[in-house]
Amino acid sequence: MIILIVEDSRPTRNLLISYIKESLPNSRNIFLEAENSETAFKILQKEHIDFVFLDWNLSDKVTGLDILKKIRETEKLKQVPIIMVSSESDKVNVIEALKFGVNDFVAKPIDKKSFTEKLHKVLSKMA
Repeated sequence: MIILIVEDSRPTRNLLISYIKESLPNSRNIFLEAENSETAFKILQKEHIDFVFLDWNLSDKVTGLDILKKIRETEKLKQVPIIMVSSESDKVNVIEALKFGVNDFVAKPIDKKSFTEKLHKVLSKMA
């Protein structure tokens, strides 16, 4: 599975990768990383992506919600599962992300048990 992690914080990207590896120990995954929207869009256009972890707040002016909207408007990406990862856990933001097709939402700081449960829930719906 090719997994794109869109997150401007290197430590958070590393944490997500380690949690995914621990959650899916028998799975061969390729991790692609984007620290901003420009890199994310380039990867999404060029690569076949199977799963996206998407931060709400990026260092550039484009938000994770903007990227989510663009992904859902792109025919070849419409069905790609997306988990939003953010400190923006306000109910209004979660509802907004769900409205635009995010598959689940993980609040920062990331709880390993909750993260694993949500990852497996989304993956089970893919099967």
